Amino acid sequence: MRLAAPLKPTPVRSEQIILFRVSGQLFAVSSASVQEVRSADSLSGGAIEITAPGLRKVRHVLRRGDRSLFIVNGAAHFGLPPSPGVLVFVLRKTRTALLIDGIEKMTAMTRLQALPLSFCHEERQWYRGLTALDQTVVPVVRPEGFLSSEDLALLDAALPPMEILGEEAVEGTELQQ
Repeated sequence: MRLAAPLKPTPVRSEQIILFRVSGQLFAVSSASVQEVRSADSLSGGAIEITAPGLRKVRHVLRRGDRSLFIVNGAAHFGLPPSPGVLVFVLRKTRTALLIDGIEKMTAMTRLQALPLSFCHEERQWYRGLTALDQTVVPVVRPEGFLSSEDLALLDAALPPMEILGEEAVEGTELQQ
């Protein structure tokens, strides 16, 4: 009689994430979705102020060639108290950069839970799901959830013409709210 081969355990799939803070709240984002991390100070000379009706979470745009990168204030987006915003995540495959307070650490996430039904409004677009790390439940943000196509259309309409912007931006523009 032949015995069945023992089952091999399925390897746990993990994803590298960056834990970051906005107004004291902890969030996570896939490290693969962050193109670069910059100091907010390093962008202040190249960022141009922008005002789009109904979009208080975006106050600045950064021009990169013919591409506009809209800087979303994380505290304003999540409805949190104003915060200093010292770092900027430039997000891949979006036209968004996210102003945050700081990075906690990089780690691996092995499980992503679906959002509970209590997330029932626009926040369902903000998050991929929830994960648990060190006895703490952390929302995992969706990079494309910061600006909808309608938001982008409003922001594009509010952009000053390229000939006004030129290659230089207004000196001393602050990225903080």
